Amino acid sequence: MERLKELFSLEGKVALLTGGAGVLAEAVARGLGWAGARLVITDRRSPDERVDMLRAEGLKAWGYRMDVLDRGEIEAVAEQVRREVGRVDILVNLAGGNLPEATVGPDRSFFDLPLEALEKVVALNLFGGAILPSQVFAKQMAEAGEGVILNIASMAAFRPLTRVVGYAAAKAAVVNFTQWLAVHLAQEYSPRLRVNAIAPGFFLTQQNRYLLLDEAGHLTPRGQAILAHTPMGRFGAPEDLIGTVVWLASPASAFVTGVVVPVDGGFSAYAGV
Repeated sequence: MERLKELFSLEGKVALLTGGAGVLAEAVARGLGWAGARLVITDRRSPDERVDMLRAEGLKAWGYRMDVLDRGEIEAVAEQVRREVGRVDILVNLAGGNLPEATVGPDRSFFDLPLEALEKVVALNLFGGAILPSQVFAKQMAEAGEGVILNIASMAAFRPLTRVVGYAAAKAAVVNFTQWLAVHLAQEYSPRLRVNAIAPGFFLTQQNRYLLLDEAGHLTPRGQAILAHTPMGRFGAPEDLIGTVVWLASPASAFVTGVVVPVDGGFSAYAGV
């Protein structure tokens, strides 16, 4: 049992989360903290409330404001974290999301989607949600010869979902970037630099609630279709991500890099018949 605990232990590691004030980040941070990691919560909003909550549970946590689309700000936070907490060993790129303005709907056809909205969604999920933080923190990891990066993909990356055109395109790019970076870091710097991604299925969040539930809290036709194609018959809960995140961040997955792990209740495995 002790050897198994060591395999999944993150004791002494520093784990930095972008988008750390989000709903999914709360569970992910808690899981990493349970495994022994020191937690660095970053978000463009104040992360203080999240940090206070984690500390109240006995976990070690620090918070920093950071805009993932501002390279200079990321670099400044990276240096501050190095001085105050330690070198980042684990980067979890949780920043991302969608915009109604970049989503096809009854009042907005594909032909009317504004370029500005599409650019914002792609920038948030691909550049801010994966590339820019990885450039900064992977450089620190390369200097140390080891580290872990976890990106967040989506079911939309495997099978483009109706309506969310910008989001689907961005998440497909995140998958490609994850694989590219995994190969690049292992070959050019160290085989102990690992990059993987998680592809959550359908979790109820503030970003997608309007697509899955109506104003009365009932399933929309889209929400009904999703559950009909999810063999487990429910939406994901944030806690469903913890086991996969800890596995990918820990020595238990030491020979795993360049993969995308669905956490989706069987959605991606079901053909509908």
